[in-house]
Amino acid sequence: SASLALHDRLAGLKVLLLNVSRAVARDVLITFSPTEGPRTLNMTEKGKAGKIQLPREIFQSLSSRTARVVVTVLNIQQLGMFKEVNQTGEVLNDTVVGITVGETSISGLRDPVQLTFAHGQLPRVSQPCPPSITPPAGGWSSSGCITQPRDEETVCSCNHLTFFTLLLNPALDRSTAQALMAVATTGCGVAMAFSIFTIAFCIFLRCRIRFEETLRINLGLHMNLVGSLLLLNLVFLLNSGLSSGTQPWTCKVLGGLTHYCLLCCFTWTALEGCHFYLLFVKVLGTYIHHYLLKLCLVGWGFPVLVVGVAGVIGSYGEYCIQTVDHQVIARLCWITSKRLLVHYITNCGYFGLIFLFNMAVFGVVTQKSCCLQGTGVVRGDRKAWKVALVAVGLFCLLGATWAPVFLTHGTSSAPMLYLFTILNSLQGIFIFIWLVVLYYPKTKETTGSLSHIIRHDKTATVSQD
Repeated sequence: SASLALHDRLAGLKVLLLNVSRAVARDVLITFSPTEGPRTLNMTEKGKAGKIQLPREIFQSLSSRTARVVVTVLNIQQLGMFKEVNQTGEVLNDTVVGITVGETSISGLRDPVQLTFAHGQLPRVSQPCPPSITPPAGGWSSSGCITQPRDEETVCSCNHLTFFTLLLNPALDRSTAQALMAVATTGCGVAMAFSIFTIAFCIFLRCRIRFEETLRINLGLHMNLVGSLLLLNLVFLLNSGLSSGTQPWTCKVLGGLTHYCLLCCFTWTALEGCHFYLLFVKVLGTYIHHYLLKLCLVGWGFPVLVVGVAGVIGSYGEYCIQTVDHQVIARLCWITSKRLLVHYITNCGYFGLIFLFNMAVFGVVTQKSCCLQGTGVVRGDRKAWKVALVAVGLFCLLGATWAPVFLTHGTSSAPMLYLFTILNSLQGIFIFIWLVVLYYPKTKETTGSLSHIIRHDKTATVSQD
């Protein structure tokens, strides 16, 4: 069984050995395929297999009269190799090609090595490139290579010899991208409308509930979160409509404003989580002097610092959304491709930390709510649909609708992109329904909603002081 397993693994390794004279008169041509491996190719031979063209320069620069050429075709799936570096894309046909000439490392070629990868209809790729890897350092890189995508093949010209492959990064086709843009634009309009309804409803409740300071602070916090969502949707619509043909400085300002509104939305989501933590665990929110004002300074002021630093290092400008065939379908004023690290740190990393914290708070709030209802402290209306709806609303309030963005990388990311776009478009609706169910109509008896649990928690704590 061990010999059989070894045989199966070795079946994924195919090697061609050639002795090439230093005085070779023309380039060396080699063909390869995942099934047949490498073999020599005549100048007149045509086919749909991959091709390697080694320039004469390589051999003429060697000191020895003949050079040993080793071409290796590896099936990384069978051999179990290169798995640690294949994290951001899919290797075409699980095939990696290794090329060595002589016993020295060859780089800086003026006449590049040409590798032609045959693939029929090219899978969806955002950047078809020939990554090379130099063991044992690891890490795929397209440095030193130029790519020429064609209909049924991709030609890669590289100035060095090492291991090569065609790494496919998933991207959107035109129809999917246009559909997502249409859904996002429509969703922004709907979200803006419900955000305005929610702010008006919160103002109405704050005027009506003048004597309950805790609820007034809650509503003020919700108003700021919904206000940040309203600004984010408004700026996105302006961005998608005005980004094409704008002046560079205008695009930088619009990109910074979009980033600011997004960070405000994330920050107010974090403050919602902190507020619920104080109410349910520490019960300190109402005892902080000018509590809501201090939250506003953090919620609207902290993003100014982040955007200011990002602007100083030149992070904002035109960002193009491209299809598989590199056709631009949308131009946005956003963080430029040269400063994607800023996006990963200030957006992805920042929200990731907020999401983890808020989900922990959600678990604590849900557990304490169940305990209070189970002990009979909270009496009255305990309809299951209402409790479930309140829990779902709180889940959305704490940023759950942004979570699918972490699942939008991969060959099957289109459904998750649709889900992410739709959920964020409906976030304003979710919060509006949640507030209506939670705060209105306000019955005389204590119900099982979170607002009454908060009031009970506050009263119990005061009585113990």
